[in-house]
Amino acid sequence: MAQDQARILIVDDDANIIELVAGIFEEEYEILFATNGIKALEIAASAQPDLILLDILMPEMNGFEVCRQLKGDDETMHIPVVFLTGKDCPEDETAGLKLGAVDYITKPINASILQARVKTHIALAHARKKLEVQNQELIEAARVREDVEHIMRHDLKSSITSILSSPRAILLDDNLTEEQRVFLQLMEESALRMLNMVEMSLILLKIEIKNYAVNYQPVDLIKLVKNIISESQAVAKPKKIKTRLLIEGSEQLPESPLIVMTEEILCSSMLMNLHKNALEASPHESDVLISITPGNDVTISIQNLGEVPESIRTRFFNKYVTEGKKHGTGLGTYSAKIIAEALMGTIKLDSSVPGQTTITVKFPNKPKTDFDKQAV
Repeated sequence: MAQDQARILIVDDDANIIELVAGIFEEEYEILFATNGIKALEIAASAQPDLILLDILMPEMNGFEVCRQLKGDDETMHIPVVFLTGKDCPEDETAGLKLGAVDYITKPINASILQARVKTHIALAHARKKLEVQNQELIEAARVREDVEHIMRHDLKSSITSILSSPRAILLDDNLTEEQRVFLQLMEESALRMLNMVEMSLILLKIEIKNYAVNYQPVDLIKLVKNIISESQAVAKPKKIKTRLLIEGSEQLPESPLIVMTEEILCSSMLMNLHKNALEASPHESDVLISITPGNDVTISIQNLGEVPESIRTRFFNKYVTEGKKHGTGLGTYSAKIIAEALMGTIKLDSSVPGQTTITVKFPNKPKTDFDKQAV
């Protein structure tokens, strides 16, 4: 037998039928045979044929019972079964297919039809096996990637924490000049930003695999957004873009904090990504509007004078989707989407107004008892 030659198991209590069917396939396939159901089950388990041609009317154990046992055994359930029988009855055909058979062919045998159907079912079975192997390889590759990424992030976090301790220790020295203190403080701030980035990447990984519990806490949303605007000046200044903050439609901000219940690191990362995206897409000397409407549900809209390309609008929040950005990764809006969902909220893109883009995020102000502190 050639190494890639498929095996067919013929099961029939009539030796003449076995000889006839074997004659049709013996030049193309390796032929196995059994004259009763018990022997057929033994051969199927040990030889693992690529397809079984099964008669229904047999003594001791009929074909339906053989099929039921084949499909109930993990070792043989994957083997395609084709009923080859003289029972020309719709009810029997229905019963056979419900048991898991892939086809039902009635006698007398038409060699051409039988050959065509057997070839098709063996090809489909081989394709399914190949897909299963590829799928398992992809699952394993994804698991390895996640493990490696987790290790890398953990090691980076440890290294940055060590770096962070140095300027803090040196700053305790009374003999430093003012310039030295400024440089050390800059080092500390940079290390903190790097640590936050690594921490956020670990959180996003947990959110992706549905293994993150949101840590709800009181957050001053006005202060948070002001910090985001301040930290985005490196992008905004060269383009002379001004970000305007509105609370319930007014630029007259309240003197008291606007406290909402959310997770600060998640909310900050989400809005930072959306704001940066709006700045990058905006024309020079234009305004970006951040509008906040508090309530039981907090609504935050970020509007800019720039259009999302029509070709990516339906995929805007998908992973790696980007267009027109030289160094764009397509991860900013994707991370914003999964964060919004982690906060039990929604995120929407509105490009209905020509020359304008609005992204609106909406999430609960207070955690509901049925998901508070639970993994999302």
